[in-house]
Amino acid sequence: MLLVIIFGLVSILSAIGVLRSLKQINVLGILFGGAAFLVFGWFTVMTIIHSGYPTAH
Repeated sequence: MLLVIIFGLVSILSAIGVLRSLKQINVLGILFGGAAFLVFGWFTVMTIIHSGYPTAH
């Protein structure tokens, strides 16, 4: 369950970083923030689907 929370927080912060990079037109920030958002968001969703929330043993 802690893994889902950490991945979720990282993906939320990545989304905020993408929005800030869009405002400042920072292309490298948009690319890295978007990639981090996609990867960690995908890990969050798949961990919830696979393990359940709360964690099912």
